[in-house]
Amino acid sequence: MVRYFVLAIIAIFSKNDHHHITCSNFAVEAFSNINTLSSSPLKSMHQFRHHATGNKANAYNRVKTNTLGLHDDDDDSFHNEQHQSALTLRSTPTDREEQDEGTITSQPASSSSFQDISIIVFPLLLIYISNQWSRYSISYLVDFSPDNAAATFTAMNVDLEFTKSQYGLLASTAFTFLFAFSSLIAGSLADKYDRKLLTLSSCLVWTLATLAQSQAQTYDEVLIARVVMGGACAFAAPAAYTLIADKISKGKLAFANSLYGSGVYLGGALASLSLLLDNNMGWRGTLGVIGGFGVAATIVSGILLPSDGDRNLIVDAAPNGDDASSSSSTTQQQSEDGGENNLFSSAGQILSIPRVQFIFVASFLRFCSGLMIGVWAAPYFKQAFPDDAAQYAVVNAFIVGGMGMTSGILGGYIADGLGSWVKKSNEEALSGADTEEGTPSSTGMTSILRDNFDEETIRLLLPIVGSLLAIPAWYQATHAGTNFEASMFWLGVEYLVAECWFGPTIAVLQSSVGASRTGTAQGLFVLTGAFANSAPTLLGWIY
Repeated sequence: MVRYFVLAIIAIFSKNDHHHITCSNFAVEAFSNINTLSSSPLKSMHQFRHHATGNKANAYNRVKTNTLGLHDDDDDSFHNEQHQSALTLRSTPTDREEQDEGTITSQPASSSSFQDISIIVFPLLLIYISNQWSRYSISYLVDFSPDNAAATFTAMNVDLEFTKSQYGLLASTAFTFLFAFSSLIAGSLADKYDRKLLTLSSCLVWTLATLAQSQAQTYDEVLIARVVMGGACAFAAPAAYTLIADKISKGKLAFANSLYGSGVYLGGALASLSLLLDNNMGWRGTLGVIGGFGVAATIVSGILLPSDGDRNLIVDAAPNGDDASSSSSTTQQQSEDGGENNLFSSAGQILSIPRVQFIFVASFLRFCSGLMIGVWAAPYFKQAFPDDAAQYAVVNAFIVGGMGMTSGILGGYIADGLGSWVKKSNEEALSGADTEEGTPSSTGMTSILRDNFDEETIRLLLPIVGSLLAIPAWYQATHAGTNFEASMFWLGVEYLVAECWFGPTIAVLQSSVGASRTGTAQGLFVLTGAFANSAPTLLGWIY
């Protein structure tokens, strides 16, 4: 439960470029001044330029303190920056132009329709479902019942004779061994090369590893297959999220990310239903079915997913006439990096961004809790409710697939709405529209949100609230005694409130690093989750 609380606290605060809050005074300064909730978004991230003339200059000065979170001691340094470069407000709501160390990278200018999102996301979603089903199916193919009643036909651990600690190694650490190393490489490659080829190739490799597990005769053979699977699975998310970021407009990005992220829950639901397959086909037959789905997903996605070519040689024409600026930004960025994005220099630049640092710390804690639940929930509930094992398979599939996916998609949709609302409010304030008759309210909760959050940080409200609400829900799910229905009810509530975090978090991460480094940033994010894979293993050793 402490994990969720720490995540919520960390997610609220993005380290301010002006204040440089340190660990020693972090809590005192954060809670003593609500303005430190803001990460000075318009100044430190977008570097808006505004010609200070007439009423617009007055409007800017009026909202400077509220919107930018600047205090009196920041005023002199801020005006010094004004003398060096005039501030220009780019208020076109559909243009996504991010400034990354002087480089402007253009994104799709028009608002993406649901059809546009579906064309890109659906084939990627099939691949991701295969990824998650292959990864987590092992949790449902073991049985550590104390009475040793499990059969070799249905229980992998009985057939291959391995212990709980060895299972923890298979489910987390063995998978993570190559997964962690591959994550950074995958992110860097996704920034440069054909992401369709990366996606399909990785899916084919983990599918073959799944089929190899189905034929394993020893524990060591399963261990090797899990290591290979981990290396391949690391390539899915970086390639997919960078492709989505390039093709989907910023206003729909959190929603598109959440839609793709629903593969976690759909794959998890299918993994839960593997219990039913296991009872009828055995653990080997179940892994064969999962491998077959992976083959089908590869073929279908190969047909539907568009190719984006060799990204070192080809700069795709951006929608709505953005070819020139996109090509220019790519050329300039490559020039700055010595012709290509160096993996370690890009990673260092990304990790130097204060907001990104806090996102990674919070995400690590969130990954730890989620992975421990994902790996050990099935063995726990099967042991706690042995007479309801078949019913648990169906109910858990509904909870993971239905509640998890609903939470994720709604989280992205609501986060996009909050971001658009704050952006519009700030633009109206900067243009002098925030008068007594203006639409933004000067008092109440609306004013607090508008004045202390920017377009990006407002998206993190969903993970914050969801993490806090998940604390009592998870506690009730594991302390329901012998009441199976009550336990499953609270498990469903926990998934519904907790799983809204992924899409908004990815969207804020992508907007914080700039378009030229989204792949590397996503690789680092996946690496963060890889490190968190040690948590289930540690839990297995403890218990």
